[in-house]
Amino acid sequence: MRYWLFKSEPSTWSWDNQMAKGDAGEEWDGVRNYQARNFMRDMVVGDRGFFYHSQKEKAVVGVVEVCATAHPDSTTDDPRWECVDIKAIAPVQTPVTLEVIKQDPRLSEMVLVRNSRLSVQPVTPDEWQVICDLAGISL
Repeated sequence: MRYWLFKSEPSTWSWDNQMAKGDAGEEWDGVRNYQARNFMRDMVVGDRGFFYHSQKEKAVVGVVEVCATAHPDSTTDDPRWECVDIKAIAPVQTPVTLEVIKQDPRLSEMVLVRNSRLSVQPVTPDEWQVICDLAGISL
């Protein structure tokens, strides 16, 4: 299993929106960055990810799971763009803010710290565990 982080502006697609989709999940569509698209191409069903609210909140607020591998993004006719489907697994007990992540030396090499603009990014197993511990969850 690999780990990921999915960033969304809550005003566009929030954790509550994701939870409301249930087990059917939802396309992680609209990504127009080649590196983020390539990460989604690497995903397999069962991979886990953090759901991250960007903009004001800037925090990990939930855990999702990839429920469909890369396929054409339904929001465009351009065949270059693909996306995966993700479903909500669980909210975090304590949101983990970007500020907390940046202050933790164990997370200093995390992509979120080094390239905060990338909307889909990998998370190492060690980073995954640290954030789960900070969030008060065990998955």
